[in-house]
Amino acid sequence: MTTAASFNIGYVQFLGPDGECVQPLPGFASDVAVLVELYRRMVLTRAFDTKAVALQRTGQLGTFASSLGQEAIGVGVASAMRTEDVLFPSYRDHAAQLLRGVTMTESLLYWGGDERGSDFKVARNDFPNCVPIATQVCHAAGAAYAFRLRREPRVAVAILGDGATSKGDFYEAMNLAGVWRAPLVLVVNDNQWAISVPRSRQTGAQTLAQKAIAAGIEGIQVDGNDVIAVREVAGTALDKARRGDGPTLIEALSYRLSDHTTADDASRYRDAEVVRQQWESEPLRRLRLHLMQLKAWGKEQDDALGKSCHAEVERAVEAYLATPAPDASAMFDHLYAALPETMKEQLAMARRFAPAGDHDG
Repeated sequence: MTTAASFNIGYVQFLGPDGECVQPLPGFASDVAVLVELYRRMVLTRAFDTKAVALQRTGQLGTFASSLGQEAIGVGVASAMRTEDVLFPSYRDHAAQLLRGVTMTESLLYWGGDERGSDFKVARNDFPNCVPIATQVCHAAGAAYAFRLRREPRVAVAILGDGATSKGDFYEAMNLAGVWRAPLVLVVNDNQWAISVPRSRQTGAQTLAQKAIAAGIEGIQVDGNDVIAVREVAGTALDKARRGDGPTLIEALSYRLSDHTTADDASRYRDAEVVRQQWESEPLRRLRLHLMQLKAWGKEQDDALGKSCHAEVERAVEAYLATPAPDASAMFDHLYAALPETMKEQLAMARRFAPAGDHDG
């Protein structure tokens, strides 16, 4: 028997868990100001995340999906994107959304059940949160093909969880993108858990990146807790897609330090000691230690940044809580040119029972 084809999956890491360099850094990482901005973005995301969970626990927000421990993926990917590119996020990607220009107030409105939160004032071309699993991959593949047909130098970027790679939508979209050589970058946030299902129970594949092989596209694995590595790999994939060389599947290895959502209790199915160990590899600690090794960061700066991010989050929360809830008619406004009689009945009932006042989740 001869070999018909052979493949390999590369792995990229620049910073180890203690912030030390494991290989020479890419060019952009020699600029301390760039690294500090990446760190600031991750700190801000975590501050927002923490406050959003607190709002949900006090009945002021709906169910919320935390990105705790996964901030480097969204920040790394979004920082490599151009304004004209289009993001197709899942429900855990506010790190990327905030960097792309979605405001914290808009995000809170969305999670508070107000669809006006999806009407982004800045990131107008980015898609809203996708709660159904993997369906945004199909949307992203279609948009990428449109970019190719129009000869626009733009890239569609979809971020999805490891569980999404078990869905047919993922395979079908990736297969078509491979055939079309579409400018698409798929980023799998491999946080090891699809709600309570561990990655080992989802697939027999050694890596999720190798799922790209069947679609005839490149697959690569990256340390998702190393924001430098994520940005470098994402930037390379974006450049490749932009010049017409086809899609890339990036598997970013990370760990979900939080519950799946605020409706979940991960302590029922995860080992507390494993979670404790994973905190030693989390992305904020890693970049902070690296900056300290460079003598570019210290406790005073860290404390000041924390206070600044906290204040920014509080201002966004104040704006969210001060926003009048939408009228109950909003959910009926764009269904029909002329509302049927049966719907008029429902509208009247919705208005009768709609709670007045602040957002209450």
